[in-house]
Amino acid sequence: MRSKVKTAIAAALVVAGGAVAAATAAAATASAAQADKADLASNSVARALLQQLIDIDTTDAHGNVTTAAQAMAQRFRAAGFPEQDVVIAGGANPKKQNVVIRLHGSGAHKPVLLIGHLDVVDARREDWTSDPFKLIEKDGYFYGRGTQDMKDGDAIMAATLLRMKQEGFRPARDIILALTADEEGGCCNGVDWLLKNRHELVDAEFVLNHDGASVMSEHGVPQVFELGATEKVYADYQLVVTNRGGHSSLPRPDNAIYQLAAGLMRVQAYKFPFELNNVTRAYFESMAKLDPQRAADFRAILTTPPDEGAIARLSQDPTMGSIMRTTCVATRLAGGHGNNALPQRAEANINCRILPGHSPEKVRQQLIRVLNDKDIAVRFVADNGTVTDTAPDREGYPPPPLKPEVMKPLEAVVKQMWPGLAIVPTMSAGASDSIYTAAMGIPSYGIAGVAIDRDDLRMHGRDERVGVASFDRGNEFFYRYLKAVTAR
Repeated sequence: MRSKVKTAIAAALVVAGGAVAAATAAAATASAAQADKADLASNSVARALLQQLIDIDTTDAHGNVTTAAQAMAQRFRAAGFPEQDVVIAGGANPKKQNVVIRLHGSGAHKPVLLIGHLDVVDARREDWTSDPFKLIEKDGYFYGRGTQDMKDGDAIMAATLLRMKQEGFRPARDIILALTADEEGGCCNGVDWLLKNRHELVDAEFVLNHDGASVMSEHGVPQVFELGATEKVYADYQLVVTNRGGHSSLPRPDNAIYQLAAGLMRVQAYKFPFELNNVTRAYFESMAKLDPQRAADFRAILTTPPDEGAIARLSQDPTMGSIMRTTCVATRLAGGHGNNALPQRAEANINCRILPGHSPEKVRQQLIRVLNDKDIAVRFVADNGTVTDTAPDREGYPPPPLKPEVMKPLEAVVKQMWPGLAIVPTMSAGASDSIYTAAMGIPSYGIAGVAIDRDDLRMHGRDERVGVASFDRGNEFFYRYLKAVTAR
């Protein structure tokens, strides 16, 4: 009898267990479907924000950042953000105002600051296959000025906060979003201004900067997640040759344009010394494990002394060569005052991206040695356009510690979305607004989930574009990551 009872009970438990398992599986399926639906809705919002931002010209030359800031402010006010949590602020230039949005949390921890610049570099319609200031979707890509740098990130960060607000999510720390001016051109009105004049708006424990590409891919396949841990220092230099000029029918060897051109060719031929720091050394050590085809070269540049042949081969890839040394390149050229006159003045701009540990003044002195021409003046051009005979002695800031509250959620979300993808700290070859937050002692990290092919980096270039699927995936990543960072 007992045996029959036990058998009946066991059978009942099996049935009940199966029912529970089925119910759990059904609930999980329903939850996943609900999450997918929410992702689709958020992607739709992010796309609408991207279109709105691309369609607003925010160049330094003829655009208006304030228009974009006000458009974003209106979005947040319409979503229920209180007036006092959506602040338009900036310097004296009415076209260069910033917008700062705050999503309040429990206050258990100090806020996290998200930064993104609204301004973009100029783009000429005649150089593009489409209007650079109109978002175009074609062949699986969004085209438009800022699709990579960095209105895609602005739209994603804004969409994430709007989604959190709609869900009623209460983070453990305030989330501050600053969409700003003057990262690409001009000065004094963006993140730097906010830190100096409205510090209470942006005071935070650490910074997440969406400016850049973290998920580097090849032929659409993600290869590595690059965490921005440090960056180069930006510097512009004015090269000028002047002489008496004269009639063009009486040519002389001291032609200012020829003299400057010869100097520029010497700058082009010069290679600043190869150099690794703790971030780039760790980067190449990781790449030696992740890239079998170039592993031998990666290991060879880590030896003492480094292998010159390996350096030369890797330098052919701009994404690699640019983080091995300071780089300087001519970006603008002007000269002469008449078609029938010898030039009295020739001028060029040299743009340098300087390795941390070296100052703009040291690089200026090196340019003077490379030019090797006492008639070519080398002056420093400040962000506000002021030209001086000397440059600042400030050096790049050391990389911040990899905070557990930043890294642990990142590792978890990257593992979920791109299983097996390695996270590699790296140094940005460019420069961003993180230089200002780092200078204030706020640890700053470059983190973005939009995948871009290494050979399709079109920031500042013609027909700038981002993959539609990549943009959507990046939007989903940032929501999951920011929620994980601020959930506890």
